[in-house]
Amino acid sequence: MGTKVHEFKVEMTCEGCSGAVDRVLSKLKGQGVEEVKIDLPGQLVHVTSTLPAEQLLDTIKKTGKNTTYNGVKS
Repeated sequence: MGTKVHEFKVEMTCEGCSGAVDRVLSKLKGQGVEEVKIDLPGQLVHVTSTLPAEQLLDTIKKTGKNTTYNGVKS
């Protein structure tokens, strides 16, 4: 499976929220996650990864934030 950029809509209202998302995804760096980009005003998270979307979604949901998967960015 190749590397893809997955987009997630995450309910984030502050730096603390985005920091929590960044922390849980950073634990997967070196295990399939290459890069995490967080757009706090747009409430979007872009994850460059070889991992399946479901695994990334489950990981982000561990923060307790409402999260939806938007799909793969081209």
